[in-house]
Amino acid sequence: MINISPGFDVIGLALSIWLELQVIVDTSKPRSDAPLNCVITYEGEGAKEVPLIPDHNLITRTALYVLKCHGQRVFPVETRVHIINPIPLGRGLGSSGAAVVSGVILANEVGNLGLSKARMLDYCLMIERHPDNVAAALYGGFVGTYLNELDPADTERKEIPLSEVLPEPAGGLDTGLKPPEPPHGIGHYKKFKWAPEIKAITIIPRFEVSTATAREVLPTMYSRKDMVFNMQRIALLTTALGESPPDADMIYQGMQDKVHQPYRKALIPGLTEILQSMTPKSHSGLMGICLSGAGPTILALATHNIERIAGVILEKFKEEGIECDWKVLEPAEDGAIVTSS
Repeated sequence: MINISPGFDVIGLALSIWLELQVIVDTSKPRSDAPLNCVITYEGEGAKEVPLIPDHNLITRTALYVLKCHGQRVFPVETRVHIINPIPLGRGLGSSGAAVVSGVILANEVGNLGLSKARMLDYCLMIERHPDNVAAALYGGFVGTYLNELDPADTERKEIPLSEVLPEPAGGLDTGLKPPEPPHGIGHYKKFKWAPEIKAITIIPRFEVSTATAREVLPTMYSRKDMVFNMQRIALLTTALGESPPDADMIYQGMQDKVHQPYRKALIPGLTEILQSMTPKSHSGLMGICLSGAGPTILALATHNIERIAGVILEKFKEEGIECDWKVLEPAEDGAIVTSS
């Protein structure tokens, strides 16, 4: 999943790169020596750094939270989870949101909970507080989102802290046999149309920018002028990206941002030059260009001339001494799916 500027924390897009879980539950075994009855194996991006202990791994930790809310303290005996992850970690491509969504679905399946997608979204939002990421991953497509306050009558506490949702090392102690369940309807989403001609070029630098670091550089206050600038562009962009044939000038202008990209340029060498030098007039086929999520990935939307556009961005990063990978992706309209074999 990615954010599309200027829709910071508001609009998200699910792309055709999938986190996959292969799950086997062997209930014929009377007991398991595995921690919490769960064995985790892993392949793909982050294989050397992702923990394989059930209450440390974000996917299974999330699943345990959902199971505990339904009176199940451990996984069914014996649960084996093989994770296949092609999503680079810490690159602004929504790896954590995908992990949270997959964890909630994992719990729903192995615990036979029968949760609707709407209810699963509530659980996702207890862990991942960015509705644009998890709604796009869960429902698919190009989505707009917003969060409700969890308790409007409580002026002191607007959200349940992660320390009360997840056990260590997420930030606090396990709160007991039954952790707090999410209220119904924490967040809401709306799917927008997407023009089939538009492809997503993702240029992925080979270094990470954590979401926490990327948020630390943002100001705590914005001017009215800058907020109006972004709102004006969001109002047009969500419609412009669904029109066929697409209007390159409107999309390009609609993807301008004054809320997060200007403040993150110090974290990503070459970002300012890339965003300012590439336009639909200078590069045929380009619709718009922005930072993907917290970065450092660059998202370029284009209808054609894709290799040329990617090559220019790669070369600009190379001038900064940064090597990159790149992919051409399309919207994943179906979102999260479960299949049985």
